[in-house]
Amino acid sequence: MWKSVRSIFSLNDPGWGRSGGGGDQRPPQRPNSDGPPDLDELWRDFNRRLNNMFRRGGGGSQPPGGGDGSGPSLKGAGAGIGLLALVAVLLWLASGFYIVQEGQASIVLRFGEYKQMVDRAGFTWRMPYPIESNEIVNVQQLRTVEVGYRNAVRNKTLRESLMLTLDQSIVDMQFTVQYRIGDARDYLFNNDFGPVPEDIVRQTAETAMREVVGRAGVDQVLYEEKEQVAQDARKQIQALVDRYRAGISVVDVTIQQVQPPEQVQAAFEDANKAAQDRERLINEGRAYANDVIPRARGTAARLMQEADGYRQRVI
Repeated sequence: MWKSVRSIFSLNDPGWGRSGGGGDQRPPQRPNSDGPPDLDELWRDFNRRLNNMFRRGGGGSQPPGGGDGSGPSLKGAGAGIGLLALVAVLLWLASGFYIVQEGQASIVLRFGEYKQMVDRAGFTWRMPYPIESNEIVNVQQLRTVEVGYRNAVRNKTLRESLMLTLDQSIVDMQFTVQYRIGDARDYLFNNDFGPVPEDIVRQTAETAMREVVGRAGVDQVLYEEKEQVAQDARKQIQALVDRYRAGISVVDVTIQQVQPPEQVQAAFEDANKAAQDRERLINEGRAYANDVIPRARGTAARLMQEADGYRQRVI
């Protein structure tokens, strides 16, 4: 059959462009015509060769009703259609092959329903679309979510950053959360927070930080226990995403900036300065007491010894 196909397009065939019933007789040409062959004759010759190929593929049978055999045989046409169908099926099956890179996981879906997770790197196969499909998730990538700001700390999002402390003070906090995908299946299918999965982390992080800040005083949040607040927030965020089965593993929480709101910053700075002055005066008083008291005790002891010596001499 392939030889027949090649013969159709063979321009070296001496019969190319000639009529089928005249042997080597060339078709009449117009006088004084040195141009290319007649395109109509070439087209008729191409159709004649194609019909001959199908007729040979069908065993030389003539089409129903006699005729001159110019129509393609049904059996030959069926063989061609079958060959095209086979090629189409092979290409469809081959579309199910795909590659899972190192650090990735593939979630295989069958008619949109979870079937399995492939977490080994390499060449793999699933049933082609629309029977099965797959989603690739990078489970090793370290992702970062910003809470209270976007891109730069000065671009604040006050709706997220303003928080209330235990002593009813307000602080303005910007922090980041770093996380990885712990369970690709849960990450894809248990997202009830919107079309962007990072919203899970951002909303749970805001909730957890508000809870931690609400259990601490303003001085602890601003000055004394910032690192402890961050660690407590990380644990709280992890507990919340585990409760939601979000498939997320929280790696770290970093407080980028925490300060009083801009409207009361001056008052907070004055109060902080007063507290620092108070602490300084207390430390100076303690230092003075630590210097004076031992010297007074030493002087008292010396005087007591001198008095005791005088008493013994006199008596």
